[in-house]
Amino acid sequence: MEEVVIPVAKNNPTKMATKWALINALVAIVITYVFELFNVDPNSSLKYLTYIPFILFLFLSQKEFRDQIGGFMTFGEGFSVAFRYALFTGLVMAVFIYLYCTVLSPSFFDKAMELSRTKMEEQGKMSSEQIDKAMEISKKWGPLFAAFGTAVVYPIFGAIIGLIGATIFKKERTDRDIVENATDPTV
Repeated sequence: MEEVVIPVAKNNPTKMATKWALINALVAIVITYVFELFNVDPNSSLKYLTYIPFILFLFLSQKEFRDQIGGFMTFGEGFSVAFRYALFTGLVMAVFIYLYCTVLSPSFFDKAMELSRTKMEEQGKMSSEQIDKAMEISKKWGPLFAAFGTAVVYPIFGAIIGLIGATIFKKERTDRDIVENATDPTV
């Protein structure tokens, strides 16, 4: 009996994830500057709009990867490309957030600090000395904490959405697919 050899595409999930992560980062940066241009409140619920392209590009990375490896993808492969995408997006966005708050648009960070001060004063739970101390710490460490939070939240959120996408896009080979591919002279 002749042994059936299934051709396996050697596409790299890291390459696919990186491509879509960079595209998502560019879209998120544009959205950030559009929000700044229109003076959107940093605490507005409009900030959640950036999750739409993130989810869309995560699904596109999974679908494109599946298509590139012959139309079949295991759940693990789907999750792997999604998690890599989310991890790379988180790292790129963390660098951007840090640079945005410290170099590119420090006025945005100052505005957010003033909003925080106002909220703390309105709540009345802290004395003015405590508020000043909190503002001093936030001024010093805030951009770094924002970058770190971004680097952590994106992969966690991406893992959850990646599980959903891997379930949607998984398509494993069946015995029938193996037999059909073995008799197809173009494969």
